[in-house]
Amino acid sequence: MKEQFAQQALAQLPKILTQLDRNPHSPSYGCFDRNFWHYKIIDFPSGMSQEFVYPLALAYSLDIPENPYYQKPILREWGEAALMYMLSSTHRDGSCDDYFPFERAGGATAFSLLAGLESYQLLQLDNYKVLKFFEKRADWLSHHNESGQLTNHQALIVLCLELASGLLQQPSKWARAKSRRLERVLEWQSEEGWFKEYEGCDPGYHTLTIWCLARLQQVRSQPDDRLREALSRAVQLAGQFIHPDGTFGGEYGSRNTYNFFPHGFELVGQWMPSALSINDRFLQGLANGLGPCYADDHIVGHHTWNYLLAWRDFVGDRPQLPPRRVGRTYLEEAQILIDRRTSLPPLPKDAEADALPVNANNPTEATVELYIALNKGGTFKLFRDGQLAASDTQISLNVKSGGKIKNAVGHLVGEYDTDIEVHEMTVMGNLGWAKQQQMTPCKLMLLRVVMLSFGRFFPNLIRRILQRMLITGKKPAPYQLKRRFSWENGQWVVTDEITGSSWRDVVSAGIGCDQTSIYVVMSRTFSLNQLRSWIDLTAAIGQLPNKAPLRLERKL
Repeated sequence: MKEQFAQQALAQLPKILTQLDRNPHSPSYGCFDRNFWHYKIIDFPSGMSQEFVYPLALAYSLDIPENPYYQKPILREWGEAALMYMLSSTHRDGSCDDYFPFERAGGATAFSLLAGLESYQLLQLDNYKVLKFFEKRADWLSHHNESGQLTNHQALIVLCLELASGLLQQPSKWARAKSRRLERVLEWQSEEGWFKEYEGCDPGYHTLTIWCLARLQQVRSQPDDRLREALSRAVQLAGQFIHPDGTFGGEYGSRNTYNFFPHGFELVGQWMPSALSINDRFLQGLANGLGPCYADDHIVGHHTWNYLLAWRDFVGDRPQLPPRRVGRTYLEEAQILIDRRTSLPPLPKDAEADALPVNANNPTEATVELYIALNKGGTFKLFRDGQLAASDTQISLNVKSGGKIKNAVGHLVGEYDTDIEVHEMTVMGNLGWAKQQQMTPCKLMLLRVVMLSFGRFFPNLIRRILQRMLITGKKPAPYQLKRRFSWENGQWVVTDEITGSSWRDVVSAGIGCDQTSIYVVMSRTFSLNQLRSWIDLTAAIGQLPNKAPLRLERKL
C-alpha cells in the first residue's frame, strides 16, 4: 500500500530535474527556476524553487524498489550545486525572493532552508560555506514577522530553527525565537482543533501544519505535552475532512486547497493509531486516480518530498479503517458543517425533531455525506455511496460594469446569516466581487520600480497591500443569495434563490464545481472529480422579469 506514495513521488523526479540547470559551466548551475535560467522570461530566480533539492536528495538516499536515482553520484553533485546556488542567489541578510525582487518572502525562505538542512544531511555533505549560509538564513527567519495569519509558516519556521540548531550543534541558539513562534502556533489553534490560515480553516494547509509539528516533536530531545495535545486535536479534526472516496478538503476550506501532506500522520500514527486510517483512506483515493495534480513548475516539490518521507516512515502495524459513522460535526468557529447520514429507510413522519435516519442493517454506517462552508455562501460537496455526487461553489454572475465585465460570486469568505436545524440548513448573504486582477506590462513595470526603490525597504507593506488586493476581504456585490438544504425522503434537496435590483447587466450566470476567486498558490489544482460541467443559468436569467428572483431546486 505504501508504494503508492513512492510511485507518485518518483514520477515527478524527471520534471524536477528538468527544472534544474545541470551544466557545471553555467553561471546558474544548480538553479531550479527554469523560467529564469532557460527561458529567460523573468529577471530574478524564485528562491522557493530551490526547495526542489529536497526530493532530489530523498530519491538519492532512499532504497525504494525500482528507484533509478538511488545512490547515483551525479545526484549528490547536483544537490550540492543546488545548495551553492541557494547561497549565491540569496540577499545579504539570508532571505530570498519568490514573486518579485526584494520581496524577502518568509515562506520561500523557510521552505528552501528546510530543504537545504534536510538535504545536506541526506547527501552527507561537508561544506563550511553552506553551513554558514544556513546560520545566516536561520538568523533572518528568527526575527522575521510577515503580514497575515499563516500558521503553517510559523510552524515551519520553528521547525527550521530546531533543525538548524541541531545541525550546527548550537542547541541554545534561537531558543527564545523558537519558544515565541511555537507559542504563536498554539495560540492560533482553535478550540475546534484547526489552525488559522488567513480568514479561517483550510483542511489542506492544516495537514502541513500537522506535519511541521509532528516533525518538530520527532527531532526534539525533550517531550512537550502541549505539542502532543495540539497534534492530537489537530489529527482528530483532520479525520473529519477525509472524504469517503479518499479525497481531502477542497473549496469549502478558507484557502480552497486539496493539499494533503501524509508524513505527519505517519509520525503521529506511531503513538495515535487512528491517524494512520486517514492516510489509508487517502491511499485508496490515490489508487483510484483521484489524487490532485501538483505538477506545475512552482508547487511540484512540496508533496513530492512529503510523499517520499511518508514511504520512508510508513508504519507497518495499522488498524482497520473505521466505519463512516452517522452523525454531525458543526465547527461553529470555522463555519463548516459536516453531516453524515444514511438514506434508507426514510424517517417516519412522527419522528423526533433531532432524529437522524439510520440503516437498519448497520446503524452506524453513513451513506450520504455533506460538507458545507457556511461562511462561503453554502459552498458544498456531497458524497453518496462513497462517490462524489455533487460539488458546488455557489452562483457566479458575469456583470457589465463601466465597459468591463466583473464577476460577482457567492463563495467568498464573509459574514452570512445561517439557520441550522437537524433536517434543514439555510445560508443567506450578499455575493461579492471576485478578485481577478491580472498582471499587465504597466503594472509589472510599476512593481519593479517600487521594489527597486523604496519598496525594497518595506517588503511587508507591499505584501500586505497585495494580500488585500488578491486574497483577503470581500467587497459586496448588489446581489443576494439564499441557499437551503433540506432532507426529504432520504435525499438532500438544495434550493437556491438569487435576487438583485436588476438582471439587465448580467451577461452570463452559472454554478461550477471548483470555482475559486482568491489567489492561493496551492489552489486550483486539477483532479478527476472536477470533470463536471457548469450548471449554465444564463438562459434562465434572460427569461426573468427585471426584479424577479432566480430560483433553482436540485434533488441530490
